[in-house]
Amino acid sequence: MMPSSMLPAQGDDLDSCILRFPDLDLKDTNLVSPSSSLRAELDANMRKKYAHAKKKAFALLVKTKEIPEPTSCSSSLCKGVWWTCCQQVFKDQIGIHRHTAAQHAGDVYHQTSSVLKQLAAEAGTPKPCVSADKPNGLNGPSTSNHQVSVDFPDTSRFKLDELMSAQDSNQGVVLLYYCYCDVEDPEWLCAWQKALCQHLHLTGKVRIATEGINGTVGGSRLATDLYMEAMLSHPLFKNILCKEDFKTSKGGAYCFPGLRVGVYEEIVPMGINPNVISYKKPGIHLSPGEFHKEVENYLYQGNQEQNDTILLDCRNFYESKIGRFQKCLAPDIRKFSYFPSYVDKNLKLFKDKRVLMYCTGGIRCERGSAYLKAKGVCKEVYQLKGGIHKYLEEFPDGFYRGKLFVFDERYALSYNNDIVSADSSFCGKQWAQPLPF
Repeated sequence: MMPSSMLPAQGDDLDSCILRFPDLDLKDTNLVSPSSSLRAELDANMRKKYAHAKKKAFALLVKTKEIPEPTSCSSSLCKGVWWTCCQQVFKDQIGIHRHTAAQHAGDVYHQTSSVLKQLAAEAGTPKPCVSADKPNGLNGPSTSNHQVSVDFPDTSRFKLDELMSAQDSNQGVVLLYYCYCDVEDPEWLCAWQKALCQHLHLTGKVRIATEGINGTVGGSRLATDLYMEAMLSHPLFKNILCKEDFKTSKGGAYCFPGLRVGVYEEIVPMGINPNVISYKKPGIHLSPGEFHKEVENYLYQGNQEQNDTILLDCRNFYESKIGRFQKCLAPDIRKFSYFPSYVDKNLKLFKDKRVLMYCTGGIRCERGSAYLKAKGVCKEVYQLKGGIHKYLEEFPDGFYRGKLFVFDERYALSYNNDIVSADSSFCGKQWAQPLPF
């Protein structure tokens, strides 16, 4: 996995400002260590720029490896540029990043030194300030210029046991959220996210890409509240995210084995380049109340075969097996990257239909609906805003039956007492029991 973590800033401590890449850590004395002369150049102002210098050095080195994409590549997934290094050709950024980190750590170190010297020379030159009130669109202030603050919530007034949820306690919270937006510097956002979660003693999984962020984190109620505050005040998200975009459920840090934060091509793996099928062209969002009325109309129409509406579950078969909307179409797919293939094979089924799509939290429907719309066969495509999570908050006894599958140690959430499957798809055990993944 590509990037990177940043330790929380603590005063002017140099080691706390190091930006890491896989297999490349300037704190590792067995690899390369900053010389005493280099350390001496890092005055109080320069120390805070150390992480930026290292990341910039890495990016500059990768840039020198670029070659034009061969004209013979006709795939729509080609990006227009490849990379070559050490007599190898790399067709994606992940490959060249891993290679550079593993094989050229020394080169990155020397380039970092040059960048630091350049920054030192520019340190005395005044630069115009960017107003915090100036609107910056989806991108917010440019992270590549380090205008985004890495300040974390002040936790000094809280006791440690208030921030940390007990391992076996169900008094904590699990947050589920996503935000599609243009991210200029996903590596830096990844580093900030990891440091923030560590600062608040949160566990979970966070995926970051140039198309946005997708996270599910667990911890104490206090820690998750502080996390939401930090997200909602971040320049990149404050004009896009709102508190209602976070789905909450009982849980805590114990729901995840640890913390995983990484940069990927997609924030939910559909297997198609985000530039080909974009989140910017989704289906029409319906609130839980609007979706409920649509499902009600669908269910109470007499002849379902002649109905012009399809209620489509975008989740995997083992999710819909233990809980689903009544009379839905539930594809027999094992993972979301199979969804486009399912659509392609069943275009006749969707022809001239109104499609009501839903998933766990809404994220899979964003690009799933965009893919279905791009086929040009549907009369209209709608999606449930906030997913099943938000629907069940308003309609626990509505048209959704069974449990809600979740991708953590809880396995499933219960909002009603309905049973839609007597056993699991994998082991034949009662569906209320954890499935053996």
